[in-house]
Amino acid sequence: MGLDMRPMGKAKPGFEQRYYEIMDLVSDIDNGKKQELSIWDKLKGKKAPNREELLTEWFANLIPTYETIKAPMVGRDEQANQWLSSRYEVLDEKSMSYEEFEKEHEGYYVIDLAEELDGVPLYCSFGQDENVLRGQFLNDCLSIIDEDLVYDAWETKRADATLDYGNRLMEVADKLAQEHNLGYLKTQREIPDVDEDTMEAKLHILYAVAKWLIFYGKNGHGYEADF
Repeated sequence: MGLDMRPMGKAKPGFEQRYYEIMDLVSDIDNGKKQELSIWDKLKGKKAPNREELLTEWFANLIPTYETIKAPMVGRDEQANQWLSSRYEVLDEKSMSYEEFEKEHEGYYVIDLAEELDGVPLYCSFGQDENVLRGQFLNDCLSIIDEDLVYDAWETKRADATLDYGNRLMEVADKLAQEHNLGYLKTQREIPDVDEDTMEAKLHILYAVAKWLIFYGKNGHGYEADF
């Protein structure tokens, strides 16, 4: 399957502590660890919330990554509504009215129209949202950076660790770019049309991953390593 790096939503203001508390509780449940209630909670007849209840609370208090990348939303933003209308017009077979089509897509974020491009990877994961990074591409960089630095990507990270990892990759990328006169790759949005085994191709991947990590980390988002 390989590695996909999926950005996670961030906590709404005031929910930060509970956000990570729930993450730890869900992890404990998944690992078979029982939740312990205080004596007072037990006396009050309280019961430990189950996994589904915890996740319901967690998702209800998240700011989605789509908001951070400033992706317009169908039903709220005119740009997204126009995008949906043009999409409907080119359908070969219209099995429903436009009103039904619009209702079906209400609340859909159009990542293709996002303003913050550092959060929309070129090296994306097929079959996932367009802001999910295909981290497996980092394996192509094993010949130019430390192995441990590459494999660090395979660990789910909170926002601060995501930012730190991005900064470490960026530091290595900048050093390599200076050594090989490839500094222009740092701002190049297009994937280089070169052989995949070249320094240029590998360094562009490194820069792209570093910028993606830094963007989400500095904006309060961690990521889930899915492999």
